[in-house]
Amino acid sequence: MQLKKRTPCVGICSTTYGDLVCRGCKRFAHEIVEWNGYDEVQQDAVRERLQRLRDEVLVLVLDCKNNGLLQSAVADAGLTDLEPMEQRYQLLRFMVRRGQNLASAGLAMTEATTTMEAVSYRAGGSDAEELDTLALMQLLDAETYQRAKAHYERNFKVPA
Repeated sequence: MQLKKRTPCVGICSTTYGDLVCRGCKRFAHEIVEWNGYDEVQQDAVRERLQRLRDEVLVLVLDCKNNGLLQSAVADAGLTDLEPMEQRYQLLRFMVRRGQNLASAGLAMTEATTTMEAVSYRAGGSDAEELDTLALMQLLDAETYQRAKAHYERNFKVPA
């Protein structure tokens, strides 16, 4: 029996409020509307684009400082069977839920994060260190959305 793949929807749809790119899943409005009519190849193409976009940004914002700690954290979270970039993303989600900081998994924000959209948790101090995983996830989400929006505007939006 073949399992049906899930929709990329995360339940935070902003296209119902007029956005052409969903702030939740980063799909384009037409992809959301037509999703159930897409065949598996079309759905996979959308999933792959979203994953490439997320991974592209993840590489820019997340740096591994200690591979041993990272591998230990991945194993502790039960993520060893995933691809490396998927491991890192799922590990970040895991760490946010548990209030763990990046350093505990041998990770750190890259220098590129200072040139991206400001995140309130980057202010410094011990609270910032404890919340750096949340700050990084917020930055990842914001940058991914901006890139998805730019892609849409460059490739689909018709000038008025």
